Amino acid sequence: MSRAGLDKDPRDVAEMFDAVARGYDRTNSVMTLGFDRRWRWLTRRVLDATAREKILDLAAGTAVSTAEYARSGAWCVAADFSLGMLRGGAHRDVPKVAADAFHLPFADDAFDAVTVSFGLRNMNDTVAALREMCRVVRPGGRLVVCEVSQPPWRPVRWLHHNVVLRLLPWIIRPFSSNRDAYGYLAESMRDWHDQRTLAELVAQAGWQDVEWLNLTFGVVALHRATKPSAPAADPA
Repeated sequence: MSRAGLDKDPRDVAEMFDAVARGYDRTNSVMTLGFDRRWRWLTRRVLDATAREKILDLAAGTAVSTAEYARSGAWCVAADFSLGMLRGGAHRDVPKVAADAFHLPFADDAFDAVTVSFGLRNMNDTVAALREMCRVVRPGGRLVVCEVSQPPWRPVRWLHHNVVLRLLPWIIRPFSSNRDAYGYLAESMRDWHDQRTLAELVAQAGWQDVEWLNLTFGVVALHRATKPSAPAADPA
């Protein structure tokens, strides 16, 4: 696959994830040195879901994140456009739906919250995807995005870009079923937005009260926002 620009072809991305579905969870843990577990736990804390709430976990892959969020007692559904990834999580006891992020098969205001972890950067129109997420969340509902980011401290950023990401495809080679795919993923990490730019895109998509929290020196960031409440009805 060629350079990871913002014009990613959805079919290519889906095929790439189908190709890495076998062993994806193990490879992901190796690639992140086990930090993926902590990032999922922190995402669940920020999501702050409660029993009776309905949560959409978009780009859920093998549903490992969905299962984590379901520990809160909320009803959580995993949605992904890679059938291979969803099949890879067949052993996880959460609902799973094949879905296109730009045309979600859900009614308006259907969920209390939507979350996406490490999948937003693979969508070829960030704002359009965020708008579609906003459509399916009720007024006052929540968005939580856990995604790679750009370390704000220059030495860490240089080390991350020029050492870690360059070595990544070789580090995971013994564990991955598709080394080229992880080369693409490393490149997409390097090219992705910084924290403030992503926050501006979230606001542009119609969300409000956007804020973020850096994790692991800013290599990853959590963005949180809310959907504006419905305007009050005009008096008769």
